[in-house]
Amino acid sequence: MFFILSKTAGFLALPSNVLIVIGLLGLLLLLARYRRLGTTLAAISLVLLAVLGFSPAGTLLARPLENRFPAWDATRGAPAGIVVLGGEIYPELSRDRGITAITASAGRVIAMVKLARQFPSARIIYSGGNASLIPGGPAEADFVGSLLDDFGIQRSRITLETRSRNTAENAEFSKQLAQSKPGQRWLLVTSAMHMPRAIGCFRRAGFPVEAYPVDWRTLKAGAVTPKTLAGGLGAVDDAIHEWIGLAAYWATGRTSAFFPGPIN
Repeated sequence: MFFILSKTAGFLALPSNVLIVIGLLGLLLLLARYRRLGTTLAAISLVLLAVLGFSPAGTLLARPLENRFPAWDATRGAPAGIVVLGGEIYPELSRDRGITAITASAGRVIAMVKLARQFPSARIIYSGGNASLIPGGPAEADFVGSLLDDFGIQRSRITLETRSRNTAENAEFSKQLAQSKPGQRWLLVTSAMHMPRAIGCFRRAGFPVEAYPVDWRTLKAGAVTPKTLAGGLGAVDDAIHEWIGLAAYWATGRTSAFFPGPIN
């Protein structure tokens, strides 16, 4: 039930979706002769879409998330294992086209290949099922093997976790596969914006990991104004989605804290 609610509520709560619905409602009210209310709603929708799209709002919302965990310090030595979270492979598109289709960022996949070569003795778990509301689709992890072949990495080095549909399940199922021993160091690879929620889920699951953030989208400081309306709205949607996720996971006991941070 949580999975279904999180997907539907998360989609409906995105600012761009909310503002479009308000604008459409305004147009319908205009047609129904509620001119004043309809004009007001349509104007609010248009103005807020422009403000959010052309302002640095997305950057300002995302920066606290991305700055929460610093880049991993490689001087601490080789890890025993590495968990790479899915979210950058389109499973349905990959099946349809017969080739692994990766999102534009690809930071997690690049990090997986880099770390596999950098630490040849480390165990690697790729955790990614199918996050679609329609059951029965292929899992992200099903298409990782061909990537490993392309980069000359033996498939036997990586354990594929195909059941998880969200971050809480990533943590639960990865822990079961890792069977981490006391004193072992494991890395967690995911996008910098997603790292606080991911770390919180792994801590709640009792699987201690070290953050290896990738795919930063903001500078450490200084506002950056988006170049396009779509880019600005997308940045706002992504950041709001993550803040809503943190709140929902904390409220339902799926993360160790509302805003997890590094442990010194």
